[in-house]
Amino acid sequence: MTAGFEDIVIVVNHDTGPTIQGHVAQHWPKEHRVSFAFQEKMRGTVDAVLAAEEFVDHDRPFGVSNADDLYGLDALMKLGGHLSASTDCCLVAFQLENSLIGDLPVSRGTCEVANGRLTHVEERRNVHFTPDGLEADDGLVPRFLSPEALVSMNLWGFQPTIWPLIHREVHEHDFGASAEVLLPTFVARVMAREHLVFTVLETSSRCIGVTHAEDLPLAQFLVREEIKSGLRPEFAFS
Repeated sequence: MTAGFEDIVIVVNHDTGPTIQGHVAQHWPKEHRVSFAFQEKMRGTVDAVLAAEEFVDHDRPFGVSNADDLYGLDALMKLGGHLSASTDCCLVAFQLENSLIGDLPVSRGTCEVANGRLTHVEERRNVHFTPDGLEADDGLVPRFLSPEALVSMNLWGFQPTIWPLIHREVHEHDFGASAEVLLPTFVARVMAREHLVFTVLETSSRCIGVTHAEDLPLAQFLVREEIKSGLRPEFAFS
């Protein structure tokens, strides 16, 4: 709410959705407007956004985030500020080193940016810390990535004109060939076909997420450290 967002839509599935609904009802303040959208099949992040459509005001811009990442106040403030002042879509981009926790490999979408605008997102796999630096063990070049390289963590801002394009993307997607339709792939396509502009907002925030179960203790430690340093409130609602 501090970042300027008034309504929250949580996309869930039918297996875990009721548990999440119960948690929100028990612990979240009643004054926050929270809706739940059910994604009938696990068909990727674009389909998840489409599942939330009926709860989103089609006359206003909106943000999209992963439910299992903690993005940081700076990132969310920049997203909210951009959507309230600009008619462009946007991506909040994190420095690679601020998107990693633990030593186990992860995938990251590295961003190419020109004049503050996104030009390309390339998925790099098996990214992990080594004594020689941050290595992407996926056969692509460069093998070693800069700690300051900008990456996407699926924190997007969209304008209302995106809805017909989302419908078309899901309608045209061959789910037999690929079970999921993903936001980075969708964004790359609409930038090429529709010449849609995505402003890149660089953030100093750390994105804390748990890719591997073994990362959980470190993620909890990092959250506690951010609370101590004033980067994160102790309580989500106060």
